[in-house]
Amino acid sequence: MLHIEMSRPHDGNSPFFPFGNPFRMIFPKGSYLSPRFLALLNSFEETLAERLKKLKPKDHGDILSLSWMSLAMQLLSETHTDIKTLVTDLQFPVSDWDDKWMDVYLDNSIKLLDICIAFSSELSRLNQGQLLLQCVLHVLDVSSTFPSKEQLMRAHSSISDWMQRIHLRSPKLENCAVILHELAESLHLPKIKNSAKGKVLMRAMYGVRIETIFVCSVFTAAFSGSAKPLVDLHVSDKFLWAEVFNELQGDVNGGISNLFSKEGITILKDLEAVETSVKHLYQMTSADGLTETDKLRNSVLDLAKCADGLSQGLDLLSKEVECYFQNVLTGRDAFLCNLRVGGTESEPQRQENSVEEQVVR
Repeated sequence: MLHIEMSRPHDGNSPFFPFGNPFRMIFPKGSYLSPRFLALLNSFEETLAERLKKLKPKDHGDILSLSWMSLAMQLLSETHTDIKTLVTDLQFPVSDWDDKWMDVYLDNSIKLLDICIAFSSELSRLNQGQLLLQCVLHVLDVSSTFPSKEQLMRAHSSISDWMQRIHLRSPKLENCAVILHELAESLHLPKIKNSAKGKVLMRAMYGVRIETIFVCSVFTAAFSGSAKPLVDLHVSDKFLWAEVFNELQGDVNGGISNLFSKEGITILKDLEAVETSVKHLYQMTSADGLTETDKLRNSVLDLAKCADGLSQGLDLLSKEVECYFQNVLTGRDAFLCNLRVGGTESEPQRQENSVEEQVVR
């Protein structure tokens, strides 16, 4: 697990980040915000806190259900949308941003699109596995007659294929942990010039980026089957959402680490339910397996129910990941268009070509 310490007393040792205290750069000592800007910032942070509260799991069994993951991705998209709204409310056009802010935004957005592509690839792989399960259910249709020996063998073969393929990982996931580490490092922003709008925007963007790293690290851990991608971020209590986030992160990351410490646990809860049912059927369809009609029928019905739940969960999560991808992409497009309107063309054009290459890759 990657640990990023975001605030600590000075102890004479070099900090993780080479630039000093990020919070002093977000709000330098003595900085002043007008009531209007302060209200906009407080509204953004309070909304973020409420979203994070919705993700607090009731128990460890809820942490990595597909429904929890879908909610996490949905709420993350909403927070990204809020940033766009905040920029408009601040009347702070992109052309007025500091060049370093622009570089950070453009670089991070490319990284997020890469992560979304990796997630979509993994979800597509899991969905393909559903085809094998549908084949099993079709062959073992016991509504009328008991399956023949040949049908049992065909079902057994399909189940074996599913069990071998389901724990394979998309190669695109391998780079996600590296990307998340880079995103965590970039949390440390460059100095902010004397701009109240800039201070509000940078503080709000910090919240978005913390939520993004948290959600994406949890997804990467779930899909990769490893706790290593988890990122432990310690947020200063200067932020209105800090306490909620720190508690949420502790519950979720701790719960995931506990799950990984148990052998034979499939980290995605919906997938684990299917795998349990599949293993039962695998034994029943083997040459020396049980062949009682009622037991086979019940096992087939149980698999059908679990597979249907998995299919619905995967479909919902796939839609939320696609929605988030489009959110990041359209936000980036708007950013580049605003820069062109402002007269800066060379760098945006290079970045625009870069994102097109990423999307089609």
